[in-house]
Order: sequence, then C-alpha cells, then structure tokens
Amino acid sequence: MKSVVAVVGDRIAGFELGILCQVFGLDRSDDGLPCYDFAVCGPRPGLVPTTSGFAVEVPSGLDRVVSADLVAIPAWPDLGAPLDPAIGAAIRAAHEAGATLLSICSGTFALAGAGVLDGRRATTHWQFTSLLRKGFPSVDVVEDVLYVSDGPILTSAGAAAGIDACMHLVRTVHGAEVANALARRMVVPAHREGGQAQYVEMPVPASPSGFSTVLDWAAEHLAEPLTVAVLARRAGMSGRSFARHFKAITGVTPHRWLLEQRLQRAELLLETTELTVDVVARTSGFAHPDTLRHHFARRRGTSPSAHRRAFTR
Repeated sequence: MKSVVAVVGDRIAGFELGILCQVFGLDRSDDGLPCYDFAVCGPRPGLVPTTSGFAVEVPSGLDRVVSADLVAIPAWPDLGAPLDPAIGAAIRAAHEAGATLLSICSGTFALAGAGVLDGRRATTHWQFTSLLRKGFPSVDVVEDVLYVSDGPILTSAGAAAGIDACMHLVRTVHGAEVANALARRMVVPAHREGGQAQYVEMPVPASPSGFSTVLDWAAEHLAEPLTVAVLARRAGMSGRSFARHFKAITGVTPHRWLLEQRLQRAELLLETTELTVDVVARTSGFAHPDTLRHHFARRRGTSPSAHRRAFTR
C-alpha cells in the first residue's frame, strides 16, 4: 500500500478527513514508519467548504483515484443527495483495479451509492444504519460494531471508529509492530474492544484515580497470573467496584481486556521473534500453547503458526 487518496464531494467533514490525513498523510519515515503518496481528490479541485465553516484546498481531481492502492472516503455530509456520477465511476474503477476501499462514518453511503457494497457486509454511524438499510437494501448492514471488513472493503462507524478502522488496516498491511508504533505516535489504542452500543446515548464515566496506571502495569505483567482481585488491589478498590468501573470505562470485562492484550502480545512476538509457539504462549500469559491456539482460532480465525507465516517481515 503506497498510494492513498481521500475522496471528497462538494462539502467536507473536517474531522474525518483529518483522521485520514493523520494516519496516511504525514511523513513518519524518520521513525521507521510507512510513508504514503497521499492526496485529497474531488470532482472539482479548489477550495471546498467544510461542515465546520472553513474551506479546504482540494488539489487533485478524480483522475488519481483509479491508480490508488487505497481509496478512503471520509464522512459524507449530504446523505439525501444522489452521489455525483463522476465520484461513483471513480470509486468503481478503483475497486475493479484492485484498490482497497475504506469509509469513515457516513462515508459508507458514498460506497453504497457507487454500487460496490451490493451483497457485502458494511456498517456506518448508529444514527444512520436504518437510513442505510432503507436506501440500499442490497447491503447487509451490520450494527453495534466499530468497523466491518468484507474482502477489500472496510467500513467504519462514527468518527472515532474511523481511527480504529485505519489502525486495523495498517496492522493488516504492515503488521502489529508498525500499528503499535503508529498508535503510540498518535496516542490512540492500536486495537479497541467493543461496539457502538456502548456509545449510544450513554455517558462515559470519569476514570477513577490511578486507573490508567493499573492498566499500564497489567500490560507490562501479562505473563503473570493476573486476576480481578490483583488488579483491584493495585487500584485500591474492591473487586466488584473495580470490575464495574472497568466495564463502564472500557466497554469490556477485565477478563476480556486481558485476553485481548495477551493476544496482541502473542501476535507481536510471533511477527518479530523466532520464539517457539510454546514460549510465545508462556510469555504472553497463556498457561498452555493449546490455550493460545484456542483463543487465536476463536478470536482471530487462524492459528499462531499461520499468523507468523502471514505477517513475519
């Protein structure tokens, strides 16, 4: 993945375009991270207004879209208007040429309008899932998820879920080590558990004092037998109170969070070391390699050995 374009229409969602610029539009090669040939494209180059009251200079036309490796669509402000035929044709041409397609939030509507989501699974912001299902009945709309990957097309939910989708794509293309390094630069999680249900008209409670410190400590001690009681003691809370706060803040149980952290650690070791699967399992906190294989198959749909073959650089 070397060439990346963001496609916009007659109005631009500034934040969602900013996500694409942050992930794919900055040169971080000094840190050993991938550098992309990035461009913002539209049917009418020049100043294009945003939904936030300022304008963005769009330097490129749609001719760059067909040759891109990744075509990304930020949120699409005008859901009620028909898709510009030129944009639809450019998206279809890129898709037929083998490009990966990515949408953030309501950008899914542009992909659906281009016809590339017919018969595929896709998602969008929870406010628009009914509208997407009604307007495009041939699309299999998936609710309560952060993103959906269906073949070469990746669709994501509300704005911040676009970051999750981008990090997933970076990880798929470049491996866990690159994704983790990029996440650290952006100060975002490389992988976030949960779905949209936790964000639907539900306030996020404040984090208890020292809570983040406990999570950081746990991530550094995954090989140890961590339990809710152990984590709660470090947080100075009862086990029941800690578990309740943990679920409210992260959207998952402590057990689920630890499992995901251990799987991510195992993935990194498989990709960047020659340690045996047995050693990787123990180092990641799995009591037995069969336990690692079980969770890999269940959560990743593959085996540790197959993952190593696919992602070892």
